Amino acid sequence: MTTLQEQQELQEQFKVRMNEDELLNCMRCGFCLPSCPTYIESGQKESHSPRGRIALMKAVTDGLIEPDEDVERTLELCLGCRACEPVCPSGVKYGHLLEEARDIIAQHKKHSLPTRVVRKFVFKDLFPHQNRMRLAVGLLGLYQRTGLQKIVRKSGMLKLIPNNLSAMEKVLPTVPSMKQMKSRPDYLPAMQSKISRVAFFSGCLMDTMFLETNNATMKLLQLAGCEIVIPNDQACCGALHGHSGEKDIAKEMAKKNIAAFENLEVDYIITNAGGCGGFLIDYDHLLKDDPMWKDRALSFKNKLKDISQILVEVDFHKKVKLKLPTQIITYQDSCHLRNVMKTASAPRILLQSIENIIYHEMKDADRCCGSAGIYNIVESEMSMQILDYKMEQVKHSQATTIVTANPGCLLQMKLGVEREQQAHRTEVVHIVDLLLQATQYDTQQ
Repeated sequence: MTTLQEQQELQEQFKVRMNEDELLNCMRCGFCLPSCPTYIESGQKESHSPRGRIALMKAVTDGLIEPDEDVERTLELCLGCRACEPVCPSGVKYGHLLEEARDIIAQHKKHSLPTRVVRKFVFKDLFPHQNRMRLAVGLLGLYQRTGLQKIVRKSGMLKLIPNNLSAMEKVLPTVPSMKQMKSRPDYLPAMQSKISRVAFFSGCLMDTMFLETNNATMKLLQLAGCEIVIPNDQACCGALHGHSGEKDIAKEMAKKNIAAFENLEVDYIITNAGGCGGFLIDYDHLLKDDPMWKDRALSFKNKLKDISQILVEVDFHKKVKLKLPTQIITYQDSCHLRNVMKTASAPRILLQSIENIIYHEMKDADRCCGSAGIYNIVESEMSMQILDYKMEQVKHSQATTIVTANPGCLLQMKLGVEREQQAHRTEVVHIVDLLLQATQYDTQQ
């Protein structure tokens, strides 16, 4: 419980830091309601909608209500998918308001000792340091390769941890070796006539746990005629921090990334993870109050493109033959790729250009799958409700392959397949891995 003085200090921070104009932009029209998964899954509870959450932020800012545990809870339950933004007639930047409110609360919240220890380890000691990320993921690799994973599974030890975590253990990808993770090149030439010089944002989990997807991304860029620079001094994008009330650390990582990329003389900065891209492209907002960095952040933002977007722009799908065995494919949008980076048609264009593919658009493909960073861990019940709805739509699509564009979505959809006990007939794959397979099909026959 917080004291009266602490409540007043927290309320004062809302008054000082929340964007009053942005709060007032919300017209309470309700266009956001049908796009909000938590509003729908909560039985249309107003406080679990974007409109309701903005009203709560405004009421706290105006001193009409206290920033109590109920306010904190409704903000925590938000996925941060930002599906409300494209449908808002006033263009309210809900995501910016949410992150600011969460940061204010987090900086004034007295966490328990175990929570403080975990947050310090994750936010300060692990994600900002890529060498430590490699070590942590490398330990997971040892768990998989030494046979310990089989022993743990057979022993029933997984029953001692929450169901969502034990299910997640089953869908983790095979982790590369430490040697593979450390052998990242810093330059790759174009395989065709050079048409562009690009830099690749390799990420933290993408460059460790999902290393093969990063390798596939760079191979596609080379085939498309791109010369690639991969700066070694880049850092985690900071999305996890920015979404979890650790904005100061997110700003430090943003500055590190901007500095790492700004003098490379490249046409574009390429990402392959919708969650990372959605945060990277907001660096100009994150650093808007820093006169030393705001213009540099804008320059960084203006060069950012998702891998699917640049492949379509250079007509990769028209120049390279793409073919796979006959299968029904559907696509699950990455929320931040669609709602923040505004990239929705490019992945579909690429998928529908593959020979033998039968493409079925999934109903509500643009609705969040419930992954949302670590949401599926900290808000398991709501996440699984959202995932159950998503898997119903997968069934109706009759797809045998679900394609995603973000590692969190990939694991969440795999979790959905596992929960539905359809792993024997439904595959989940990142779009770049599928596209690379499609370029190699004829050579493998």
